[in-house]
Amino acid sequence: MKTSKIKLNEASEVEEFVKAAGKCDFDIDIFYNRVIIDAKSILGIMSMDLTQELTVQCYGEDKEFDKAIQKFAIS
Repeated sequence: MKTSKIKLNEASEVEEFVKAAGKCDFDIDIFYNRVIIDAKSILGIMSMDLTQELTVQCYGEDKEFDKAIQKFAIS
């Protein structure tokens, strides 16, 4: 399991993130506080408070997805 911190600022970034997650054949969750959403659900992510730092938890590995989320990574 791999965990990353990201920040999504706009709807276009959410769409890009969900498309990248959708190409993976394993589960990916995105959460903050106690809210956990399937990262492949654009409506679920849009319902989150995007002003918050989000945590992504991957239950598998995909180099393309890792490269895609680097754009949204928080150091």
